[in-house]
Amino acid sequence: MAWFRKPKTRLQAADRRDLPGELWEKCPNCNDILYTQKLKENWNVCPSCAFHLRLSADGYVSLLIDEGTFTEFDADLRSADPLGFVDLKPYRDRLIAAERKSTHGDAVLTGDGELDAVPVSIGVMDFSFIGGSMGSVVGEKLARAGLRALEGRKPLIIISQSGGARMMEGIFSLMQMAKTSAVLAQLHEEGLPYVSILTDPTTGGVTASYAMLGDINVAEPNALIGFAGPRVIEQTIKQELPEGFQRSEFLLEFGMLDDIIDRRKMKPYVSRMLRHMMGLPASEAARAWEAA
Repeated sequence: MAWFRKPKTRLQAADRRDLPGELWEKCPNCNDILYTQKLKENWNVCPSCAFHLRLSADGYVSLLIDEGTFTEFDADLRSADPLGFVDLKPYRDRLIAAERKSTHGDAVLTGDGELDAVPVSIGVMDFSFIGGSMGSVVGEKLARAGLRALEGRKPLIIISQSGGARMMEGIFSLMQMAKTSAVLAQLHEEGLPYVSILTDPTTGGVTASYAMLGDINVAEPNALIGFAGPRVIEQTIKQELPEGFQRSEFLLEFGMLDDIIDRRKMKPYVSRMLRHMMGLPASEAARAWEAA
């Protein structure tokens, strides 16, 4: 009965259809398979469980800044290698590799624009550049953004997403904590608002400096925020840490944050806060968000 038998033929390489890997993404929280384009349209927030996946620096600019109003500054600044640092490979080689992944030259994107028609200076950390670590260029660019805010009498917004100070620059990295904090103190003295938005993760020297010095400190849901890592803390205090420790909800409960806001509602929220602090009337978009 040969007509009932189907000959077995091996699948040839030429017969295979390779689907681009960037078409789909798996939610790390609910494990749903998400269409990448739909995820981007939802600002990298899972439509099934509202888990906040990381968003690029350019993505945050598009999220917060009115279309066509953003101007980047200090894009030509590059990190040096003052210590000639070498671990598994030379720091200079790490910088070259990081620049290939990022279009911003270092771990922060800074510029001026308008948020709901309010002129602002903004700095957005770029986690794809050596874990968003804070080196001398990051501190310099953020300090310059703060000085532009002072000169233009406008608010400053910083979105933090960082593993902390960049160890390859040693003391030069740690000096940026004092530099940026000094500029923020000048903004405070002049009565100019500074809004700090903490995303996942915000750790180390970034948390210990400008990330927690905002007139308003607001975080995204479930963001990891802390100075030392949980294992280091457990080993130091010899105690087991409570569930959810160093997540934004935990920090809000104990008064270290002012609010937790879904990324998709971040722009009208920040607009409302800025307009309130500057004595400006609420915009139509902010009123619509508040009424929703």
